[in-house]
Amino acid sequence: MSWNTFGRALRFTTWGESHGPALGAVLDGCPPGLTLSEQDIQPFMDARKPGQNKFTTQRKEADLVRILSGTFEGKTTGTPISMMIENTDQRSKDYSEIAKSYRPGHADYTYDAKYGIRDYRGGGRSSARETAARVAAGAVARLIIPEVKITAFVCELGGDRIDRDAINYDEIDKNPFFCPDSWAAKRWEEKVDKARKDGSSLGAVVECVAEGVPAGWGAPVYAKLDSELAAAMMTINATKGVEIGDGFEAARLTGEQNADPMSPGPDGKPVYASNHAGGTAGGISTGQPVVCRVAFKPTSSILTPVDSITSDGEATQVRTKGRHDPCVGIRGTPVVEAMMALVLADQKLMHRMQMGGE
Repeated sequence: MSWNTFGRALRFTTWGESHGPALGAVLDGCPPGLTLSEQDIQPFMDARKPGQNKFTTQRKEADLVRILSGTFEGKTTGTPISMMIENTDQRSKDYSEIAKSYRPGHADYTYDAKYGIRDYRGGGRSSARETAARVAAGAVARLIIPEVKITAFVCELGGDRIDRDAINYDEIDKNPFFCPDSWAAKRWEEKVDKARKDGSSLGAVVECVAEGVPAGWGAPVYAKLDSELAAAMMTINATKGVEIGDGFEAARLTGEQNADPMSPGPDGKPVYASNHAGGTAGGISTGQPVVCRVAFKPTSSILTPVDSITSDGEATQVRTKGRHDPCVGIRGTPVVEAMMALVLADQKLMHRMQMGGE
């Protein structure tokens, strides 16, 4: 069985291929009575859609969402919400040269090994185009968690990190890199442009911060908030690593350095001196911001020739034509936000199922 569904109380299934007529998502478990229209979803789609500047793929897709079910008179009904996004700018002929060759780093060989058949046009189901459906589902999930503010940004690109003392969230929407450091964004313009002209690509790290998550969401063992987040982020195309809080850096600290000391707050709740744990303890939210970072590898589809083999087992070189992101992590930023929203909404609903309340 192939798994195309994620979530427990709030479940979403994505469908469709990169060069098919359309793709979409079905979201099941959404509470009734939430105000929802296509206009509520579209701003998030616009943040992810391709062809907006020279630093991303030049495929032109409007990514307009159609809600097919699950609403009545502008409100969710509690039944499955089906959403569709049409593909309008496919160029399948760009992939004719790789119909019988495997692109290293891509899913070509593994799909063939598993299914005995593959859609070579843009990678079919393995294409990052699938993430458009996730962003649509994530937009609905945000309605379930209005108390939470989610912000994602690129904190490292091509090995060049932002200055954390210069972080300004207002800068994120002012540059094509979702970067909160204006000086880093200027440096990245040259790096990404050079990689694009060289027929190469770059990796990136995206950080996501969710503020307003109350203490108590998550389950202690097999549905930990941090494990659910890690699993969700690892399902995003080109993801190779996830950190919660300080992540791997925590392994380099002492116990006293890594501790998040607490003191009594005016409302009886703890006030934390730090947030090395990234807003979780024992798999349950602490009330601090939930923080994770996602590492994206360089885009595998590049113009630089790379050694590979054909489906007949013969040696060849692959040079992928078509329109591709020189740094897939850039447009991965809205996808990371969407997956954070879907996980948190799911955890909120599970918490409500066990503990009651709103």
